[in-house]
Amino acid sequence: MIDPTTAATAPARLSARASVLACVPGLVVVALLAAIAFVITEWIDLSPLVIGIGLGALVANVAAIPAVLAPGIAFAARSILRAGVVLLGLRLSLGDLAGLGADGLVVVALVVTITFFGTQWLARRLGVGPEMGLLVATGYSICGASAIAAVNGVVHADEEETAYAITLVTLCGTLSIVALPAIAELVGLSGAAFGTWVGGAVHDVGQVVATASHGDAAALQAATVVKLTRVVLLAPLVAMVAIGARRRRAAALSSAANEPFVDEHPPILPLFVVGFLMAIAVRSTGLLGDGALDFAAQLEKILLTVALVAMGLGVRIARMRRLGARPLALGLLAWILVATTAYAGTMIVAA
Repeated sequence: MIDPTTAATAPARLSARASVLACVPGLVVVALLAAIAFVITEWIDLSPLVIGIGLGALVANVAAIPAVLAPGIAFAARSILRAGVVLLGLRLSLGDLAGLGADGLVVVALVVTITFFGTQWLARRLGVGPEMGLLVATGYSICGASAIAAVNGVVHADEEETAYAITLVTLCGTLSIVALPAIAELVGLSGAAFGTWVGGAVHDVGQVVATASHGDAAALQAATVVKLTRVVLLAPLVAMVAIGARRRRAAALSSAANEPFVDEHPPILPLFVVGFLMAIAVRSTGLLGDGALDFAAQLEKILLTVALVAMGLGVRIARMRRLGARPLALGLLAWILVATTAYAGTMIVAA
C-alpha cells in the first residue's frame, strides 16, 4: 500500500531534483569562464571579478546563449553571488573597528554618506536613471564591484547598467593607483594620513592595497583598516535600499488600485546580509585561524567571479551603448567627489 504522505511529497522531490539538474549545464559554462578569468589575471593586473564580467559580456555578444544554460546562469548570478557576499564578512572583525578609532570612523562616515547621496544627486542632475545612479553611488561609496553586485540583488537593475557601473568603478579605481600617490607627493601627504585618504577614496580592496603600497607600512595598515570599515557599512546600506524599494512598491500599488495585489516587497534585511553580519561576528571571535581565513578569502573571490561571469552573460553591448556618455560623466564626477571628501576628512582628523 502506498503511503499518502510519500505520494504527496514525491512530485516535489522530483521537481527539486529537476531544478538542480537544469542548473548544471549553465553552471559548468560559467565555472569554465571563471577559471579562464583567473588564468588571465596572471597576465593582466586586474581583479578576476572585473575580468569575469568582461569575459561573460564578450561571450554573450559574439555567440548565442542556448536556452538550456539559462537556469544555471540565473542561479550563479543570484545565489552564488549572495554566498560570496556572506564570505566577504570574514574579512572584517569588530577589533578592526575598535582599532580605527573615533577619527577614522569620522572619515568613513563622511565618505560613505556624502559619496552615496551626492552621487545620486549628480545622477539626477545629469539625467542618469535612478537605478544606474544607485549602483554607481554604492560602488564608489562602499567597495566597488562587490557592493554593486550586492545592491543589485535588491533592486534588480538591468545587466547593462550593472556592467556599466562596474566598468566605471574599476576604471576610476585603477586611475587612483597612479593619481593619488602623485597628488599626495605634491601636497606632502604621507604615512598614516596618506593611508587614511587612500582607504577612504579608493573602491576595491585590491586597488586600495596597490595604491597604499606607494607609501610605508603605516600607510598600508591605515588604508586597509579604513577600507574594510567602509565594507562593514554594506549591511546598513543594503537595508536602507531595501526599505526604499518597499516604499516605492507600496506607492506603485496604491496608485494602481485596480490591479491585483501581489506582495513583492524585498525584506528589509535580506538573508544574505544577515549572513554577512554573522560572518563578521564569527571572525571577531578569533576562532578561525589564518589558514581558514585564507581559504575563505579565496573561496569568496571564486564565488564572486563566478557570479559576475553570469551577470556578464546577460549583457548586450548594443543596449549598453544606448545608455550613452552620461554615466561616464557621472563616474568621473563621483570619483572626484569621493577623493575630495576622503581628503577633507583626513585633513579634519589630522588637524
